[in-house]
Amino acid sequence: MAETIARERVRISERDIEDYRRDGVVCLRGLFARDWIERLRAALARNMQKPGPWHRSITKPGQPGNFYYDSMMSRFDPEFRAFAHESPAAEIAGRLMEARATRFYYDQLFVKEPGTLDPMPWHQDLPYWPFQGKQICSIWLAIEDVTAQGSGVEFVAGSHAWGKWYLPQLPYDDNRKYEGLGLEPCPDFGKRKGEPGLRFLTWDMQAGDCLVFSALTVHGSGGNTAMTHRRAALSTRWLGDDATWDPRPATNTYYYEPEGTGLAPGAKAGGRHFPEVWRRPG
Repeated sequence: MAETIARERVRISERDIEDYRRDGVVCLRGLFARDWIERLRAALARNMQKPGPWHRSITKPGQPGNFYYDSMMSRFDPEFRAFAHESPAAEIAGRLMEARATRFYYDQLFVKEPGTLDPMPWHQDLPYWPFQGKQICSIWLAIEDVTAQGSGVEFVAGSHAWGKWYLPQLPYDDNRKYEGLGLEPCPDFGKRKGEPGLRFLTWDMQAGDCLVFSALTVHGSGGNTAMTHRRAALSTRWLGDDATWDPRPATNTYYYEPEGTGLAPGAKAGGRHFPEVWRRPG
């Protein structure tokens, strides 16, 4: 890890940091070399041939296309593990969160084949996760080109600062486990375009571009209406200085069963499940 800590890999501008701070999301262009994209494409193909234990196919039988996702690939595949520990992702997350150091949380694949109509409902990430803190973010890396109209991710700018947590809603599962959490359902913000006070952000992206967004920024995506190419992305999740373990009811602690994380509620993120990958020089 010492080599990773010492090496300067990316340039994040003050404008990028200001945009992230204000909007809760920023699009960064071309920070991942072509070699990473080719390695991830090969790893994605391997994963789809032999999915991991947390794989899901969200598309219902008889519906067009395939909305595929998997989680925690870095536990089983050396290429995904190498990406988490050797790519610029940890530094990108740390610099945008203005953190002293970043720890790896977990990774997810999202693939929508051509013609897949399944949306990803509007949601925030943090209500699903057993952590608290402002310095928690995702990096959504485009493995294939994606257009705003072809299932690009859309964000409600500034929603990370509303002080509101919305009720989780999974697109593939029975959501009764979230009942009783006392949270308001997330509105369908797609029906609120043009409403005063709401600003929406989305981007056309090329492979190698990435979105970095706070775990409390509201976001969602539509179906992949493109009939010529898939929409494929890798999301890596990152923890900053203030991230603490908070295993609330119905959060995704099942990733660490049966042995657990070894963290007491309120403890700083750490241990073998959440390794430090990058530290700010100096």
